[in-house]
Parts: sequence; structure tokens; C-alpha cells
Amino acid sequence: PQEGYKTVVDGTNVYIHPSSSLFSRQPDWVLYHELVLTTREYMREVTQIDPKWLVEFAPTYFKFSDPTQLSKQKKQQKIEPLYNKYADEDWKLSKILLEAKNNY
Repeated sequence: PQEGYKTVVDGTNVYIHPSSSLFSRQPDWVLYHELVLTTREYMREVTQIDPKWLVEFAPTYFKFSDPTQLSKQKKQQKIEPLYNKYADEDWKLSKILLEAKNNY
């Protein structure tokens, strides 16, 4: 199951607000109206979408691409999950703190 999302524009980690009906469902793709910063950056007024809709209704911003035509740099990019909630509690530490912890 997914925990959190990354925004398309700047890659900010965001989460569905606990008051949302989608909070327990965590769909793969969503659109949101606003962000609210509390203990986390929460999305409010969230709608589950099919990513194909972006290509259809916003072709200026989104388009299908041929995976065989991707640049070498694009092929090497990897999406890191925000964290694996089934792993050890180390996910709560930043990479710098985690490295420091592992060096002791």
C-alpha cells in the first residue's frame, strides 16, 4: 500500500488529509485543490483520477511518451517510495541521520 504522494511540479511529499473519504483508500493517482501544512503537508479536496485523463483533458501539460524513445538519463531515474511502512522504524530518519546512525 502507498503512503503519501509526490507533487508533479516540485516533488514535494504530500498526504491525503485524515478528514478525506479517500484517506483509508490511498488511490494511486489523485488531484487536489489545496495544501494545508500542519504536522505534514496535507492535500484537501482530493479526487481519485485515472492518469489517462490528464493526457485527454490537459494535453498542453501531459502527453504519452514512447518508452523506447526515453533518454538514457530518464531511463535511469528511479522513483523512491516515501517509506516502506512494513520495514524497520528507520524510515522516520532523514538519510543523513540514518547514515550517522549506521556509522556508530
